[in-house]
Amino acid sequence: MHDSTPRSAPRPPQALIRPVHLSRAGFLRAAATAVVAGVPQLRTPAHAATGPLHVSKIADLTGPGLTTRFRMEATDLGVPVRTPDGRLLFVFGDTFEEAKVGGGWWRSPVALYGRFDGPGRPVVWTGAVGGRHARQLCPYDHDNPEYSTVLPSDVITLGDTIYLHVMMNKGPGNVVRTEIWRSDDSGATWSPTGAVFPPNLHDGMFQLLTWALGDDGYVYVLSTGFQRDKPVILHRVRLDRLTDPGAYEPWGRALDGCWAWGNPPTPVLDGAFGELCLRLLDGRWILTWFNQGDYRIEGLVADHLTADLRTAHRRTLLWGTSWGDEDDTHVAQLYGGYVIPGSTLNDLHLAVSQWNTQAGWPYRVMQFRVRGFAL
Repeated sequence: MHDSTPRSAPRPPQALIRPVHLSRAGFLRAAATAVVAGVPQLRTPAHAATGPLHVSKIADLTGPGLTTRFRMEATDLGVPVRTPDGRLLFVFGDTFEEAKVGGGWWRSPVALYGRFDGPGRPVVWTGAVGGRHARQLCPYDHDNPEYSTVLPSDVITLGDTIYLHVMMNKGPGNVVRTEIWRSDDSGATWSPTGAVFPPNLHDGMFQLLTWALGDDGYVYVLSTGFQRDKPVILHRVRLDRLTDPGAYEPWGRALDGCWAWGNPPTPVLDGAFGELCLRLLDGRWILTWFNQGDYRIEGLVADHLTADLRTAHRRTLLWGTSWGDEDDTHVAQLYGGYVIPGSTLNDLHLAVSQWNTQAGWPYRVMQFRVRGFAL
């Protein structure tokens, strides 16, 4: 039988697949005491800021009536980038025609063009890669003997070329290999570059990655595994050698305790990490990610990636909750959390995914606004 179950996100914790129906007050008490059975512990880092954080949902970006014309009512991820010709491109994961998981015409990855008209406004879709309907960026058969689907990890524009890191997966969390694809026409067509990374590279911590160009000619790469149970490691690579796997320099600590480029990679952040998004905003590094262990989307900001990221300015941006208990700051079965171009440190717009793994819908991408993050 054809298996059209999306692999874009490993299943949430068991308690969230069969939600514990808590009141809002009950959930917040659980967050404070971390003793409610079945709910992941919600630990607030000692270095987290305590100032006001204003979070609001702007809009659903995908779903019936929103992306129906592209034949993609059910999708997730939506990793954004600004194209060489100035548009926005959002790259999505497992995508289906109807508003349900497995709802026909399975594709991944696909992409939409859009525009963002400023703070507080929703992204507006202007077209799809492939023409009238959103088509798979590169041709392949799903559930082939080697892998079942191809998922986007992150996308970056360098000069006139867009690069996309993808993961070939054979079942949830089982990465066969990762590759880098490229587009030289602002995302209209794509082809593999020949850059291939084995799944066990650096103990499996170089499967799911995010990258951003620094002001020194290097692309900085933070990566983890695709099982949501691993820490994060750091690499850098010259921008003109992005597609050379041997050119990636790890950042690590030697036996004498000294950190340096070229040492075996040492985790720079601890925890159970999911989707990552690294960007350089207002001259500072921002990282947003899905924190599987604590069931929330978090962010940190740092002046230097080689500083101790464990003590960087860090905030919880969105909290996980159970179905029926959602509001602007609490989202059931959330993941992703990608920074939309046009954001600033104190006015972030995020593409956030949501998937009801029991019902198969919602399975969509939403836009959230976060103000006050770097204050």
